[in-house]
Parts: sequence; C-alpha cells; structure tokens
Amino acid sequence: MPEQQPYEPERAIAGTGMGGQMDLGASEAVTLEKTPGGPEGTGPQEKPHSLWSDAWHDLRRNPVFLISALVILFLIVISIWPSLIASGNPLHCDLAKAQEGSQSGHPFGFNGQGCDVYTRTVYGARTSVLVGVLSTLGVAILGSVLGGLAGFFGGFWDAILSRITDIFFAIPVVLGGLVLLSVITSNTVWPVIGFIVLLGWPQISRIARGSVITAKQNDYVQAARALGANSSRLLLRHIAPNAVAPVIVVATIALGTYISLEATLSFLGVGLKPPSVSWGIDISAAAPYVRNAPHALLWPSGALAITVLAFIMLGDAVRDALDPKLR
Repeated sequence: MPEQQPYEPERAIAGTGMGGQMDLGASEAVTLEKTPGGPEGTGPQEKPHSLWSDAWHDLRRNPVFLISALVILFLIVISIWPSLIASGNPLHCDLAKAQEGSQSGHPFGFNGQGCDVYTRTVYGARTSVLVGVLSTLGVAILGSVLGGLAGFFGGFWDAILSRITDIFFAIPVVLGGLVLLSVITSNTVWPVIGFIVLLGWPQISRIARGSVITAKQNDYVQAARALGANSSRLLLRHIAPNAVAPVIVVATIALGTYISLEATLSFLGVGLKPPSVSWGIDISAAAPYVRNAPHALLWPSGALAITVLAFIMLGDAVRDALDPKLR
C-alpha cells in the first residue's frame, strides 16, 4: 500500500471528475467552493450589458454629449417658456429706435423696424425647435416604416420603394421648397414641416432598409422563425429593436439640418412669413442693413448656428456610442 500522506490543513483534495483526485491549495479550494453563480447561489452573477446600457455609460462620460445636451435642454426650455428670460413682446416695434444699438433693457439692440432683437431671438427658438422636432419625428416614423417593411419582405415592394426614393433624391431640396411652398398661403409651420417630411423620408428609409436587411440575417432571427414566430413578431420583437440604432443617429444629426432648412426657406420668403417670429425671417430682414446695424444680423445668425451645431454634435456623440466598431 502506498504510504499515506500526512494531513496538512493548508491543502485540500478536489475530485477531477474522471475518477482521480487533484491536490489543491486551501485558497484555490475556497475559490472553487465560492464561485459566483454556482449551484448553491453563494455569489451574485453579473448581468450582461446591453448595447443601450453601454451607450448610455459612454455618453455620460462624453463631454461633447454633455455640452450639446445642456445647450439643447436650454433651447427647449426657452422654447416652451420664452418669458422666463424675455419679458418683451416680439411683435412690438418702434420705428424711432430703428437700427439703434444696445441699450438698458435691450442688450441686443433693435433691428431695421425698431423691434427688440433680443426678444425676437429668444422667441425665434420656439419656431426652430418646433419645426426641427416635428419634422424629425415625421421623417423618422414614415421612413422607418416604409424602409423597414421593404427590407423585411423584399421582392417587388422593395424594388418599387427603391425607385421611388431615387426619384425623391433627384429633387433639389431648396428648389423643391421654392416651387411647392410658393403656392401655399398658410402662415403656420405645418406646410414647412410637411415639405421637410415629404423630401426627408427617403434618407431614413434607405438607412432603415439596410439595417433591417442586416438584422434579419442574424442567428436569433432565424431561430425565432424556426420556432414558429410570425412576421409581425419577428419584425417588432427581434428585428426592430436591433435595427433602430442607425435610424436614431441619422435622425438626430438631420434634426439640425431641418432647422437650418426652415431658416433658409424663411430667408427666401417661402417658409414662414411675418408676423411669425423666426430666425430666418429676422436674418432676411437684417441683411439689407448689415453695414449700418450688423448686430441685427449677428444675434439671430449666431443663435441659429449654435442650435444646428448642438444637434450635430449630439448626433455625433450618439453615433460614437452606438457604433460597435468603435468599442
């Protein structure tokens, strides 16, 4: 018989699972006994992180996202409650003060019609943010639905949608706005929003179509299909949540572009019209007096530039957080 080894408290014996035994140190034996998520539940098991939780973790530590989010939050607040920082009436004008510079209570001076530039700049944020947000929602919903269905079902409807989007891509945006909006006499934001949605959905549709085509080829979709999941369940439960990230990124960046487009159309006289308050209208009205009253052009132009830049920066930050290739 083999000589029996003396008992050592600092050693432990563990089975190998193949009829033998393995001599382990005490610290290693304790590690085996207290493995997290073991059968006895002696330790918590860490939950896997999702794409959205990882993205939010990255965004909270991204200074570009924080700065742009604060600027956008400020714009939203003054769009809803402009009287918080501007007590005047944006439609009240005094020709006796036309083109005058900064005064007490009027830090931005007056424009060519004697209107307070500061008050009109603050109230102009409401129109720009409203047009940008509603246009983006309309474009994202319409483009995602059409593109997602075309990418999922394919075939004849996919070919038809592709040709339709090619036609819309061939229409110059500004020229299309001059033609379509020049025959509309409404003085509300809805014609401008409708025009942006009409010409903006093909871009989102292309993005959604490609994203859905990529997502439906994944193994989990094929497994769900093999288990008997119908088309609506596959599209809504398995494909859409994993294909929506590119759409969110493109829509966020495009929001700033839509705000700029509204200002451009208003500057050309086919978008919003007086007495509406818009940065594009104020820029157009101040352009002839830029030499005598440059402040009337500087402040609405600066507000427009900062707003567009904030949304573009926000979109870039979201894109970096949601792109798995950058991890």
